[in-house]
Amino acid sequence: MGAFSIWHWVIVLVVVLVLFGGGGKISKLMGDFGKGLKSFKKNIKEEEEVASDQEDGGPAKAIGSEDATPKAEASPDKQKDHAANT
Repeated sequence: MGAFSIWHWVIVLVVVLVLFGGGGKISKLMGDFGKGLKSFKKNIKEEEEVASDQEDGGPAKAIGSEDATPKAEASPDKQKDHAANT
């Protein structure tokens, strides 16, 4: 029996992670993995909603945008002219 099986390597990897990685690092790693997975599922769901809206003939909506038209504000010169006329 000269070579280790896959289960031997898994056990060695777990022991090395516990000894050198510490408990906090593993929990942080798994927390970050969970957040990433949750974000991925949310984005997939939003894309499916947009695709179904486009199939139904509804207007196409960009994800994360509210109003695409910029609002024009009066320039300072126009404000001065308006104040001088009143």
